[in-house]
Amino acid sequence: MNRTIGGILSIAGIIGIIFFGFQYLQDSESFSIFGADIAVSTGDYVPILVSVIVLVVGLFIYRSK
Repeated sequence: MNRTIGGILSIAGIIGIIFFGFQYLQDSESFSIFGADIAVSTGDYVPILVSVIVLVVGLFIYRSK
C-alpha cells in the first residue's frame, strides 16, 4: 500500500515539475537595452517548489517499509 501511494505521489510530483517548469519558462519577458537582451521571469515558482516537495515525500513513502 505504501509503495502504491509513494509511486503515485512521485509521478504526480514529476508531472507537476515538468508542467509548472514549462509554464514558468513561458512566463518570461525580454527587452533590449543598448543591444543586450535582458530576460525577466514573471512566473510563479511556488508550484514548482510544491511539486518538488510532493516528489520527495512520495519517494520517502515509497522507500519506507
